[in-house]
Amino acid sequence: MLRGLIILVLMFMGCSKTSQQDNTDAIARVNDVYLYESDLENLVPSGASKNDSVAIVKDYINRWAMQQLLVNRAEKNINKTKQQELEELINQYKIDLYSKSYLEDLVMTKVDTLISDDEIKRYYEKNKNNFKASEPLIKLRYINLIKGNTKLGIINNKLLNFSKKDQAELQKMAVQFKNYALNDSIWVDVNQVYEKLPFINQENKQKFISPGMAYQFTDNNLIWLVKIKDVVEKNNNVPLQYIKPTIKQIILNNRKKDLINKIQTEITNDAIKDKDFEIFK
Repeated sequence: MLRGLIILVLMFMGCSKTSQQDNTDAIARVNDVYLYESDLENLVPSGASKNDSVAIVKDYINRWAMQQLLVNRAEKNINKTKQQELEELINQYKIDLYSKSYLEDLVMTKVDTLISDDEIKRYYEKNKNNFKASEPLIKLRYINLIKGNTKLGIINNKLLNFSKKDQAELQKMAVQFKNYALNDSIWVDVNQVYEKLPFINQENKQKFISPGMAYQFTDNNLIWLVKIKDVVEKNNNVPLQYIKPTIKQIILNNRKKDLINKIQTEITNDAIKDKDFEIFK
C-alpha cells in the first residue's frame, strides 16, 4: 500500500522514482542525500483515506526536501567560525543526550520507588511553610437537582446529617440527581468549585464558601444543596492530604538526583582506578 501511495505521489509531483546518480530504491534526492521508502514507514495512520494518505506522504517529501536544501544552503553560506560553533553545539547535544539517556536507564533500574507515609509526613512537617495555598482549598459535598423534586426535603436532611446510612441511601438515590459530589474528605481547588457550582465566582465566594456553611441555591429550574465542610484560605499552609502526591514526587526526584551523583562518582572513580582517566599536572 505504501509503495502504491509513493508512486501516486511522485506521479502527482511530476517526479521520477529513479535517479541517474543513485539506486532505484530511493524515492527522492536532494544533491547526494536520498530519501527511501523505509523512511516513510508508519507515516500514514491506519484508516486514513486515499486522498489524506497521498497528502501526508506528499507533505513529508516536500518538508524533507526543504530541510535538506536549507542545510545545503546554510553549509555554503554560513561562515566557518559560525559553522564551528554549531558543530560544537551539536557535539555537546549528542554528549548530553547519550549521557542523560544512559543515566536515566540506570536510575530506573536502581532507584527505590517505595515511599512510606511516615517519610512523606516527615518531609511535610519539615517543609510545610514552603507549601502555601495559591487559591482557597475546600472540602464540600453537594447535590444538584431539578426544581420540583418531591424528595427534596429528605435528600437535604440526608446530605446534612450524612451518617453512613444517609450516604448509602443518597448513593441509591443518585439517579435522581443532575450532578453531585459526596466525597467531602478530598480537598479541591476553588476553581473546581466555580466549575461545578456555577453560581459561585471570584466576587461572591465569601458569601457561599465558609467552614460549616450549609445552604440551598435555586437558579431557574435547578436547585443546589451544598454543605461546606472545611476551607483553607489562600496563602495558608496546604494540608498534607492535598500536597501528598507532590511531596512523593519531590522525594522520588531527590532520590534520583542523589543516585545520579553516586553513579557519576562511581564511574569516575572506576575510570581512575582502571587508568582510563587521568589528569596531567
